[in-house]
Amino acid sequence: MTEATTTARHSLWSETIPHGRYPALSGETSVDVAVVGGGITGVTTALLLKRAGLSVALVEADQVGGGVSGNNTAKVTALQSTVYTRLVKKQGVEAASDYAAASLAAVGFVAALAEGEGVDCDLRRHPAYTYALTEDELPAVEAEAEAALRAGLPVVLDRGELMGVPFEVAGAVRLDDQVVFHPVKYVRGLAERVDGDGSRVHEGSRVLRIEEGDRVRVRTESGTVVADRVVIATHYPILDRGLYFARLEATRAYCVAATLRSGEPPTGLAISAGSPSWSLSTDGERLIVAGQSHTTGSDEGEPYDELIRFTRERWDVEEITHLWSAQDAVPYDKLPMIGPYTPGDRRLYGATGYQKWGLSSGTIAAMLLSDLVRDRENAWAERFSPHRLSLTSTPTLAKMNAKVAADFVGDRLRGADVDSVAEVPPGEARVVRDGKDKVGVFRDDQGGVHAVSMRCTHLGCLVRFNNAERSWDCPCHGSRFDVDGAVLEGPATEPLPRRDPA
Repeated sequence: MTEATTTARHSLWSETIPHGRYPALSGETSVDVAVVGGGITGVTTALLLKRAGLSVALVEADQVGGGVSGNNTAKVTALQSTVYTRLVKKQGVEAASDYAAASLAAVGFVAALAEGEGVDCDLRRHPAYTYALTEDELPAVEAEAEAALRAGLPVVLDRGELMGVPFEVAGAVRLDDQVVFHPVKYVRGLAERVDGDGSRVHEGSRVLRIEEGDRVRVRTESGTVVADRVVIATHYPILDRGLYFARLEATRAYCVAATLRSGEPPTGLAISAGSPSWSLSTDGERLIVAGQSHTTGSDEGEPYDELIRFTRERWDVEEITHLWSAQDAVPYDKLPMIGPYTPGDRRLYGATGYQKWGLSSGTIAAMLLSDLVRDRENAWAERFSPHRLSLTSTPTLAKMNAKVAADFVGDRLRGADVDSVAEVPPGEARVVRDGKDKVGVFRDDQGGVHAVSMRCTHLGCLVRFNNAERSWDCPCHGSRFDVDGAVLEGPATEPLPRRDPA
C-alpha cells in the first residue's frame, strides 16, 4: 500500500465548507439574473450584479466553492508559467498585453473586494515566479521574461533566491505583489454577501436544462428560476449550444499538501517552465506541490506517487496530509472565452477556458460579464469574446477534434478487459462485455461492486477509469462520473445509467 492510498483525498480548502448552508431550489422564483455555478466566476458575478441593484439567484449543483475554485493551489497571479511566450507567438503582442492587463486588474480586484467586503480569507501578498528547475529550462524562463515585458508586466529576471526553496534553481522570472489566499473562505464569504435583500443562493441544485421564451427558465430537478438574463459560470459550459466542447480540451492536474519536519514552505508562488511542470505554493503552514497534468480520460499513470516523490526528495517532509485534483478547460487559442453564449445573444452569457489560472481569469470573467449583462461597454469584450476568429490557432483546433474522433471510434473497437465481474480485483475497475454493450465495473476495497454504462451521457463517447480519482472520465469532452454514475463534472448533466453487476 503506497502513501498515496492512505492520505486524505480532499483539498486543504474544502475542509471548511459547511453542509446545508443554503437550501436547494424549490418551486419557482423570479429574478433579474440567474447565475449558474457557485465558483469564483459565478459568485463574483452575482455579487457585482447585486451591487448594481439587480436581483440575482445563484444556483450551484453541489456546494458553493466545492468545485474547481476549492481544488487549486490558491494562487491569484498575472505571471502564469510561460503563457506570454505562447500568446506573443500565436496571438501577437497586443493580445498578450490585453491578457496581462486584465490579469493584473484581477489580482488587484480580488484584494480590494476581500478588503472592501470584509472577507477573512487569509489573503497575503507574495512574489510569483516562473523558474528553471534545470539549466535546460533556462531559455524558456528568459523567453518568458522578454514576452512578459513586451506584454507590459513589470517582471524581473533573478536567480530565484527569494523563492524560499531548499534547492537551487537555474533562474527565474519574478512578478512582485501577487496574491495567495484561502479560496473557499473567499468564495463563500462573497456568497454570504449575495444572499438576502431579494437575492438568494441555492446549493444542491443541478441545472438540467434552460428554456428560452419571453423570459429564460432555468430548470433543476426541484425548482425553476425565471430570469431576464442568465450567466453560465460552470467552468465547463453545460449547454451544447455554442459548440464550446469542440473548442476546449479538458485537462486534469494533481496536488499534494505536506507538513515539514524542518525548514519552511516557499515564500513565493512558483511554477517551473519545463514539462512536467512543478507548481509550488503554501497555505502559510503547509507546502503545496501541484502538477502531473494530463488530458482528461488519458492514461494518467500514478500522478500522486510522482508528486510525493518530488516533494520528499526536496523537502524534509513530516507528513503528506492531503491529495486532490482539479479539471481545467484549455481553449484552442489559449485565451479565455467570456461573453454572449452564442453570437449576438443578449440573454445568455458564459465564461470558460481558464487554462489552469481560474482564480484570476474567473475574476476577469466576472468583471466583464457584470458589464455585459448590464449593457455596459468593456475594453476586454472583443478580445475575450467566445466567438472571436483565431486563424493562427486553426491547426490546433483541427488536432483537438481529430483526437476526439479517434477516441470516439477507437474505444468502440477495443475489447473488454475481463469476461466476468468476478475477475475485477478490489480497488480496481475493468471493462466487462454485457451483450452488445460495455459495462464499467469497479470493485471497492470492501468487495462491493459498482457497475455503470460506459456511454457518456453528453455525446456518447465511452468513458475511461481514472484510478487516481476513482472516477469514470470521458476522453472526448471531459465529463466525469463517480463509480455509481453520478455527475462529477460537465458538460454532461445526466448520470451514467447503472447496470446489473451480475
